Amino acid sequence: MSASQLEYHLLYRLKFRQLRLLVAVDEQRNILKASEQLNIAQPAATKSIRELEDILGVSLFDRSSRGVTPTPYGEVVINHAKLILSQVRQISEEVTSIAQGVTGHINIGTLLAASPTLIPKSVLKLKKERPNITVTIIEGTNDKLMPALRTGDIDIVVGRLPEFREREGISQDVIYDEPIAIVARKNHPLLGENNLEFARLKEFDWILPPTSTSLRRQIESEFRNEGLEPPRESIESISILTNFKLLRETDMLAAMPLHVAEHNEALAVLPISFKGATSDVGVSYRSNYTLSTAVSYFIETLKNVATNIDKP
Repeated sequence: MSASQLEYHLLYRLKFRQLRLLVAVDEQRNILKASEQLNIAQPAATKSIRELEDILGVSLFDRSSRGVTPTPYGEVVINHAKLILSQVRQISEEVTSIAQGVTGHINIGTLLAASPTLIPKSVLKLKKERPNITVTIIEGTNDKLMPALRTGDIDIVVGRLPEFREREGISQDVIYDEPIAIVARKNHPLLGENNLEFARLKEFDWILPPTSTSLRRQIESEFRNEGLEPPRESIESISILTNFKLLRETDMLAAMPLHVAEHNEALAVLPISFKGATSDVGVSYRSNYTLSTAVSYFIETLKNVATNIDKP
C-alpha cells in the first residue's frame, strides 16, 4: 500500500476511540485493564486494535502471557495518537474558554531551578487571576521531561533550558539567567576558610544531579578546568526535599542555582564560584504546537513573576 493510499484509509476509517484505546493499552500494557479503564468490553477492544492493524498493514503490539508491548510501528502510532488527542483536548478548552472565560488544564514539567520559587509564585498568581485553569506539576530532569513534552504528555517545561542536543522540535523563551552556587549547611567547616580552592571541595561527599543533566556536566567541567577529577563520593538526587535535608544534617556539598540556595535559611553559599557555570532559566514548548489560551496565559504569568524575583 502506498503512502497516499494509507493516508486515505486513515482519514476515512480511523476513529478517535481507537487512538484512546492505543494510549490506554500502552499505559497498562494489558488489553483487559485498558478496556476496563475505558469501560468497553475486552473482545471489542481486541477487535478495535485488530481493525487498526489491518488498516495500517502492520502489527502494533507484541502479545505474550505477561501482556502486550508496542512494536516499533506501535510506538510511532502511539506517539502520534497522544499528539492528536492533545490537540482535541485543546480544541475543547479553547471553545470553553471563549464561552466561559479562560479555562483549561496545564501539565507543567519543572526542573530544580524553577521549583522553589518561580513555579509556586506563578501558580498562585494564575489561580488568583484565572481560577478555572487547573494545573498538574511533574518534577524531573530534561531527559525525562523533554520526551514527554514532545509526545504531548506535558504542555511546557520550566527551568534550566536544555542543551542544544535536547532541543530538536523544541522552542524556548528565556526568562532570566542565573549563576550556579556551591552550597553547604550553615556552620560548615569550609565557610570559615579564606581562599577556598576546588581541591578542598573534593575532601567532602557531594550530592550530584544525574549524569544525563547539563548541570552535572558543568560541575565536572569546572573541576577538570582546575586540573582535578570531579567528585566521586556522592549521592545522585534531584529531590529538593531530600537534598535540603541531607545538606542540613551532614557536611555534604551540592551545586545548585543560586536563587534556589538563597531561599533556604539553613543553607549557606560557599565563597567559591563556578566561573563558567550559569544557566538560562526559561520555558520550553513544542515548536509545532499552537499554545492554548491557558498555556499562553501561564507563560506570561511566569515572565511577570520572574521580573519581581530578586536575582543576582
